[in-house]
Amino acid sequence: MSKVDEFEELRPLLFSIAYRILGSVTEAEDAVQETWLRFDGSSARPTSAKAYLSTVVTRISIDVLRSARVRREAYVGPWFPEPLLSDPYQDPERSVELADSVSMAALLLLERLSPSERAVFLMREVFAFEYDEVAAAVGRSEAACRQLLVRARRHMEAGRPRFAADREERQELATRFFDALKDGDVDGLQELLAADVRMVGDGGGKAPQLAKPVAGATNVSRLLGTVFPWLIRVDVTCEQHEINGQPGAIFRDRDGKVLVILALDVLDGQIQTIRSVINPDKLGHLGPVADAWAIDREVKQARRGG
Repeated sequence: MSKVDEFEELRPLLFSIAYRILGSVTEAEDAVQETWLRFDGSSARPTSAKAYLSTVVTRISIDVLRSARVRREAYVGPWFPEPLLSDPYQDPERSVELADSVSMAALLLLERLSPSERAVFLMREVFAFEYDEVAAAVGRSEAACRQLLVRARRHMEAGRPRFAADREERQELATRFFDALKDGDVDGLQELLAADVRMVGDGGGKAPQLAKPVAGATNVSRLLGTVFPWLIRVDVTCEQHEINGQPGAIFRDRDGKVLVILALDVLDGQIQTIRSVINPDKLGHLGPVADAWAIDREVKQARRGG
């Protein structure tokens, strides 16, 4: 195989590693591109392209994550990962691990780990690399990697999300939820929400966003039932879609531009958490982005008019 063919065959894996480390589609794509440049510029051909490229993309991603964490400390409001519509890497033997690890809840949990812990946990637990390969990727000894993994597992197990296993059941509940949302059916929404449901928004100070998280089925259902029907009235459309492997939807303006995404955590037949991402910087990879401020003004004008 040529270098190009080898790389393209492994690109989905490399992106999946980088995205889980970074929580950013754009930064993951950049890390994969930088990996290719280093591979293409190397005169030597590694014995295992998979091991070599995985090591390179992991090291690049760790370096990027360290600088990104400084920026996240100054982030306005809650920080969420960039929404991912589909994971390009598929492995039937690791399907459960892959699906769980890409959810927004899991990616936010990974934020508690150090960059090295995060990389070790993902490479070993999610992608099943051998310890010698993990050690090479993070620049630590195998013994040190085992200790990093123990600490990472402890953090992850303490807050690991447990989602509904039945995909069809989740999607059916999500359909009912978004139908009630469009209709402004507060009672219908409340029936689908857990008593302690939380709704949290990520606007990054660059779009209208929730002033603070909203908690409780009554409060969340009233908020949703009040806001979203007015968005529908100004020609915003709702397109159901999996977001990070969980039920969700993309909302678009009348020109088809992306306004906001909603991602749902479903457990025990109820919605536990609703996350919205409206920061335009995190939506550009999904297509042209709507002017959320303009839509907000249009909604307010419509409400004043009756």
